[in-house]
Amino acid sequence: MKKRKTERLFLALFLRLLKPGGRAAVILPDGVLFGSSNAHKTLRKIIVEDHKLDAVISLPGGVFKTYAGVSTAILLFTKTNSGGPVPVIALTEDEHAKNNLPDLLTRWRSLPAIAGVCDPGPGLTEASYNEPARPRTAQSFCVPKTDLAAQGYDLSLNRYKEVMHAEVTHRPPGEILKSLAELEKEITTGMKELKERLK
Repeated sequence: MKKRKTERLFLALFLRLLKPGGRAAVILPDGVLFGSSNAHKTLRKIIVEDHKLDAVISLPGGVFKTYAGVSTAILLFTKTNSGGPVPVIALTEDEHAKNNLPDLLTRWRSLPAIAGVCDPGPGLTEASYNEPARPRTAQSFCVPKTDLAAQGYDLSLNRYKEVMHAEVTHRPPGEILKSLAELEKEITTGMKELKERLK
């Protein structure tokens, strides 16, 4: 209980110390993103409503395993809009599968300097700003503030990400049983031949 309180106080301290125009990237246990206590909900609501929540980056399990085994995420928020570094060299597909942070930084840099990343606002056309159009099955996607509010300011990725499951076609049970019978027959024949050779 004390540990959870410390995590919330740590995040609240960042919020208090931020000056107008300041930004923060805070690594927190996943529990802070979806905790159901009033303190958790109030803190998340403050970040979404009173500040600008820029992104929630879900980190793979075990990233900090040497120090802690809990799942973690990076919470990025700011009081203004600002960019970040852009990778110079594009990743290959294999490299991207292992490390997608450069893609994240590139997409981050392309976000417009407006309040409300998922709502393009005035002066931006769909052609010049397509982040809200990205499906929730994509690696990164936008979630409107209204959706966050409707879910009690739950910031966990699993609450909003849509998972597509590939349809798997299985062989009919009769065909599987027939294959097993043939395999058993081959094994029996092979064992008989082996016994004959050992005599």
